[in-house]
Amino acid sequence: MTNTLLTIPGGATDHPRPPSALRREGHSWAPFSPCTPDCLPAEGSLPRVSRARVAARVTGTVFWFVCSAGLALLLPVLSTGQRAWAQRRVFTAMTGAMGVRLVHSGAARFDAGLDGGVLVVANHLSWIDVLGLSTVQPLRIIAKTEIREWPVIGGLIARFGTLFVDRSELRSLPTVVAGASAALADGGVVGLFPEGTTWCGAAFGVFRRAGFQAALDAGVPVRPVALRMRLPDGTPTSVGSFIGDDTLCASLVRVARLPELVLEVEVLPVLETGPETDRRELARRAELVLAEATGAPAPPAPVVPRRHRRRLRVAA
Repeated sequence: MTNTLLTIPGGATDHPRPPSALRREGHSWAPFSPCTPDCLPAEGSLPRVSRARVAARVTGTVFWFVCSAGLALLLPVLSTGQRAWAQRRVFTAMTGAMGVRLVHSGAARFDAGLDGGVLVVANHLSWIDVLGLSTVQPLRIIAKTEIREWPVIGGLIARFGTLFVDRSELRSLPTVVAGASAALADGGVVGLFPEGTTWCGAAFGVFRRAGFQAALDAGVPVRPVALRMRLPDGTPTSVGSFIGDDTLCASLVRVARLPELVLEVEVLPVLETGPETDRRELARRAELVLAEATGAPAPPAPVVPRRHRRRLRVAA
């Protein structure tokens, strides 16, 4: 499939790059995205459905959210197969209720052809990403700890085994990596958005390498998954992106207003790891693979200190 590069509204062809770490607020190592509401389609530029249909979609989404809360309570008494079946059903119904059509390509499952666990890494566009990934196969997501504080939603996703990381506190990373590594070594599927925050799709951020250490410690491969949002006619769009100061409610309504939003979930071949694999190299390989799959330009290669330089082994 040929991927068309998404351009930001107004005819811009160059997506703004993040400012120097020394010129932005917060810790220099914290994830950062330059995406703002300017990256979204202009108000009124896309067709809309009626208000009644928007209300029906929001109501349907809330209904399936309540169903997912009930499912979370039942998880301890369900078998592994029953949990997987129920989770896929509920999340597929929830995305459909809000007007999102999922298009799955590539491997049928994240762990297809594998005997053990696998670390799933994907580009991050929106809160919809988690739903899309979960319709392929249930997985434990590594998410920012702020989500745990969201009313109702925080407690719900915690019940689904989410691993929370405090992005403002570096000292929490080893604990999260250890937890992810233990889950992977036990044959689990763990999901990671290595950019650490959402982007609009016209570009994506540098992949943080710390999460890749979990795959190396557990001795499991990495499964890249490309996420793309399109309008029904195949045009790439950022309308479903959750960026800047966007709110969950505003984002949901923006999606529900569309006749349809297509979320493509392409499960790509695994990146094998071994005793000599370096996490910096592994993160870069994943960046390049997903850049090719999404059509977005890969971030510039990071400057590696001379004492850490290794030759990157990138699959042709």
